[in-house]
Amino acid sequence: MTLITTRFSATTTADEVVAGIDLSGLRAVVTGASSGIGVETARSLARAGAQVTLAVRSTDAGRRVADDIAATTGATDLRVGHLDLSDQGSVVAFAQQWEGALHLLVNNAGIMAGPLVRTAQGWESQFATNHLGHLALAVGLHDALADGAADDDRLGGSRIVALSSSGHLSSPVVFDDIHFERRPYDQWAAYGQSKTADVLFAVEATRRWAEHGIVANALMPGGIATGLQKHIPQEVKDGWVTMQASGELFMKTTQQGAATTLVAAVAPEFAGTGGHYLEDCAEAPTVADDARVGAGVRRWALDPEAASRLWEVSTAMLRSPSSSAA
Repeated sequence: MTLITTRFSATTTADEVVAGIDLSGLRAVVTGASSGIGVETARSLARAGAQVTLAVRSTDAGRRVADDIAATTGATDLRVGHLDLSDQGSVVAFAQQWEGALHLLVNNAGIMAGPLVRTAQGWESQFATNHLGHLALAVGLHDALADGAADDDRLGGSRIVALSSSGHLSSPVVFDDIHFERRPYDQWAAYGQSKTADVLFAVEATRRWAEHGIVANALMPGGIATGLQKHIPQEVKDGWVTMQASGELFMKTTQQGAATTLVAAVAPEFAGTGGHYLEDCAEAPTVADDARVGAGVRRWALDPEAASRLWEVSTAMLRSPSSSAA
């Protein structure tokens, strides 16, 4: 099967991806748009003319970012909404308050490799935030996305973009103990599992919703120094800086880090097609589950049976939030 490629690369910026694309009249939601690559994702979408809603935990921070985007792009249709993905009440409220069509949902927010924290439902926080929160948001906005697909076909229908990570290479979804109730907690295994879940979400959302004009793709944005790494020891971060200075490590800027998101969001090559995993602005090759690699997408993240099972397990959790049992 031929992989989908574009004219863009690892060094492309988000603004370069949207150059020449007219998104005026289209409506987008970007979660986690008050910091890191979420800011640049929102900025480039606004620069191309989209009405962008910054879905953020801190609306004060969101408004500051919206003001900055307006000042740098001239955009006048920026909105800020409160969204805490670890709080299902907040997710439901955001979706219920949405009015009208939606053309693009960018599930950008996330947490990485923190200590064990459980939500009010007993869910492990990385899985709850990175996967369950975004799944609930997408389900809650499904009708708006379907309306968006019927309203405007410039994107080939409506699109959902799920931010995954090369961290998914470290763990499949462990269905027997998703929330680390019986196995020892490992912060990187928990992160990897949640990022695999993001890819499986894209696979199953596309299978279920393509007939409604909605497709979803997942991606690895690349190595970018942002607040996402707040739990990474400083000596490790210092090592990255040293390696980057010597040319041993390539770290992207936030504009470069947002580029693959924009490819999945607006590039014509991904119109009407979903269930893909992108790296460096193109579809990534599939790698064996036991391969010792740092790139590509594991077979376990694209497995349609695992994707279907995860959807059923996850939606059951969302229906019965008092229980974390799979």
